[in-house]
Amino acid sequence: MGVAKEAIISDISNTVVEIHVPLTPLIGLPEGEDPFPWIDEIMDYITELDERGEAALYDDGGEFGDVYVFLINAASEERLLSVAARIADLPGVPAGVYAMVTDDEAEEFGQGRRVELS
Repeated sequence: MGVAKEAIISDISNTVVEIHVPLTPLIGLPEGEDPFPWIDEIMDYITELDERGEAALYDDGGEFGDVYVFLINAASEERLLSVAARIADLPGVPAGVYAMVTDDEAEEFGQGRRVELS
């Protein structure tokens, strides 16, 4: 394998995109309903992408301040950002979604380059 090809493969394996979704509850839900049903919907969507080999769930993510963070990897930065944009456009996902392009060595959420998605 050539040096250039090894660098590309290494880049793909190290790139992580964090998808930051504002923790905005849905309005008008009956009492006792989950105010953030989009969390499970996004997780299901990422699982489908993983099964098709488009991107993988890197880690469980979770609440981080006023956002919920999903982490994806196993694809090029361009593909990961495309996936993040599709997630931002899913029905019921609140406005204000952004991505952070980082790598698997980041010690905490929110480090890297910010990309606005919605």
